[in-house]
Amino acid sequence: MRSLYLPLLLASSRALAAAPKDYDVLQYIDPLIGTANGGNVFAGASLPYGMAKAVADTDSESNQGGFAYDGSNVTGFSSMHDSGTGGSPSLGNFPLFAYPECAGDDVDGCVFPKLARKTKYTPGSVKATPGYFSIGLESGVNVDMTAAQHTTLFRFNFTKATSPLVFLDLTDLSDSRQDNATISVNEKTGRMTGTAKFLPSFGSGTYDLSFCADFKSSAGLRDSGIFVDARASAEVHDLKISRGINGYPLPGGGFVRFKSPSDGQVQARVGLSFISSDQACSNAESEIPDFDFEKLHQDAIDQWTEKLKPIRVSRNVVHPSVLTNFYSGIYRTMVNPQNYTGENPLWSSEEPYFDSFYCLWDSFRSQFPFLTLVDPSAVAEMIRSMIETQRHLGWLPDCRMSLCKGYTQGGSNADNILADAYVKGLANGINWDDGYAAVKKDAEEEPFDWSNEGRGGLVSWKSKNYIPVEDFDYLGFGTMTRSISRTLEYSYNNFAIAQIARGLGKSADVEKYEESSGYWKNLYKKDQESFLPNGKPTGYTGFFQPKYLNGTWGYQDPLKCSNIDTSGAICSLQNTGPETFESSIWEYSFFVPHDMAALITLFGGPAKFVSRLDYLHDNNITYIGNEPAFLTVYQYHYAGRPAKSTARVRTYIPDFFAPTPTGLPGNDDSGAMGSFVAMSMMGLFPNPGQSVYLITVPFFEAVDITSPVTGKTATIRVLNFEKFNSANNTGGSGFIQSATLNGEPYTKNWVDHDFFTEGKSLVLVLGKNESSWGTGPGDLPPSLSTQSSQAELFHPHAFSGEGVEYKGVGAGQHAARHGRRWSGGHGH
Repeated sequence: MRSLYLPLLLASSRALAAAPKDYDVLQYIDPLIGTANGGNVFAGASLPYGMAKAVADTDSESNQGGFAYDGSNVTGFSSMHDSGTGGSPSLGNFPLFAYPECAGDDVDGCVFPKLARKTKYTPGSVKATPGYFSIGLESGVNVDMTAAQHTTLFRFNFTKATSPLVFLDLTDLSDSRQDNATISVNEKTGRMTGTAKFLPSFGSGTYDLSFCADFKSSAGLRDSGIFVDARASAEVHDLKISRGINGYPLPGGGFVRFKSPSDGQVQARVGLSFISSDQACSNAESEIPDFDFEKLHQDAIDQWTEKLKPIRVSRNVVHPSVLTNFYSGIYRTMVNPQNYTGENPLWSSEEPYFDSFYCLWDSFRSQFPFLTLVDPSAVAEMIRSMIETQRHLGWLPDCRMSLCKGYTQGGSNADNILADAYVKGLANGINWDDGYAAVKKDAEEEPFDWSNEGRGGLVSWKSKNYIPVEDFDYLGFGTMTRSISRTLEYSYNNFAIAQIARGLGKSADVEKYEESSGYWKNLYKKDQESFLPNGKPTGYTGFFQPKYLNGTWGYQDPLKCSNIDTSGAICSLQNTGPETFESSIWEYSFFVPHDMAALITLFGGPAKFVSRLDYLHDNNITYIGNEPAFLTVYQYHYAGRPAKSTARVRTYIPDFFAPTPTGLPGNDDSGAMGSFVAMSMMGLFPNPGQSVYLITVPFFEAVDITSPVTGKTATIRVLNFEKFNSANNTGGSGFIQSATLNGEPYTKNWVDHDFFTEGKSLVLVLGKNESSWGTGPGDLPPSLSTQSSQAELFHPHAFSGEGVEYKGVGAGQHAARHGRRWSGGHGH
């Protein structure tokens, strides 16, 4: 017995020695990561999930987040932004701009239109930290900024200011302002108030936004007024302006001009509201009553520090860039979505309201699962917001920005998010009966406009058990494309619904939605071959293919829309788009997250599955800059090869996810890419909608995750870490040879959610080569078709902690009647 347990005791003592010490995590956050090369990350000042977001806007083609660190010109300083989005630039409303003086001391000597006023910035002047952004212009104006929840504060510092002028432009980043924008400038105080109507960047409808801007200077106000196009007047203080007819909105806004300030500084406070300009003023006055920049900045620091408190990692034998990569990824998961509670004019409610779900197709995969670990109270509020949106608008949101419905990319992805929270026991005021009714409606009722919500083609789905190519759909209307990816995603959505149904004891629904979660098989064409662009066969047979209403097969090249596709295909939401969204049949062939065992069997067994998965990655068919690639990095686990998942993630981090402005492989997608980095580097990656986290070698010797629910700390310790890592090795090496969980030998290659909430301890022992650890049939993560072997994993429970309540729901009675359990059962 002594010889058996002594190594475990020694391992335990060495692991305890590696426990992370506390430190200031904000030093490792770089908001400039992903601000060039299409990452479109918001680099400016914001609170966690803040509505107000201040940054310098540029004229770069990659200015969706406002600022692009690519040497482009600054066009203004605005207070509303999204982060990491694609498509048209988002928000950027009511930018400010400033001059030390106007030529000839005449207000018409200052340049007002956006296209003419743009100014180069000095690259070395840019500084960004959580809650703070600063930049210097070649004109001699230096600007720093910070933010409250609905209000921003700017400091314009002039190297030489004889009579500085600051103006507000009634525009946005994408020049979408509509008719009848207004501004009023108080002649005595310089306060500016107004409202304008804009278009969302990836959706339908319009939104109204109001502002309230106040200014403070050591010198008195000299004059104020309005401008239209290139001319200004101090004699006029009210403006109502049309859009104009020349493609861009006619420039217009208000200005204030000051006498020479003794300190060379002018401050601008901008309150924002979707309700009214009066509400914007109220927000500004309550959030920043005294223009105290340092106090406001410190409050932002404190809030970010608190949000990031649950995770600490060991800094031993780790290059600082690894820490920056990790914590910056975590930071980006909390920039979006945005908390608009109290700022929703569409309905009156006591429920929270979150916006900038941009889009759930991106964020359900790892961002929401990550936030459930470190900020479950925020996730609970987001889910309550989604359910409340369904109560008032009829459907759960799928993509949403600036109070508008965004475009649906595939399935009804809120279903996945609700199921993931449900199986992990999230409660905290969530009405799960209403939540279940909402997800069930997604599966049963077709909206009139399914481009914006819900699902289309449900008549065919229910009668044919797949979405046909060139479907006949007379109940609702949307883009008649993506029949393959929609079939796969609807299948997964129905699995998610079955997860909630099981916990609520709805046995008939469990059977119904589990059965329809297998409809993905109906588009599998076992004899379909695949050929490279040069005509050479890939050597793999059996792929999903489109199918017509009459049951005959259509055809789409399995490599179309892949990273090596040379056809020039556009694979988004165009009416002429393909049958897969933003990815190829090759990649979508792996999208059966709920029943990987069945997919592996379909592909001919574990060895052939692993070979095909290797081919996907090794031949660059997949593109890690798009979310469907995320889980493919880890699907080796299901075939008994977890070491290959570890090796695969090292090929992507840091080579494709580096802590530099150009370091992201594509749009950060509101933090989705950041969450992939964070969970990958922690060494535990989720399969959403299930209580499953796949174990790989962390990028750190020790990881501590403290549950905000229970206060208990889950720990991961990596033995022999120093042997296989150095401060100059940013990717890591070594593979798991053995593991213990709470001191007992552990061979499964995954853990469940209780690992975090119960504060368990996982110790991993590294060696040079792949081992037999995690490879046995009993070590694999659960799949729907093999769930009967996972009976021990269903443990309904109930516990509560500060801020968030978790409750288990007694689903065992129904499951027992069917002689099976599912590891993703509610509460575990």
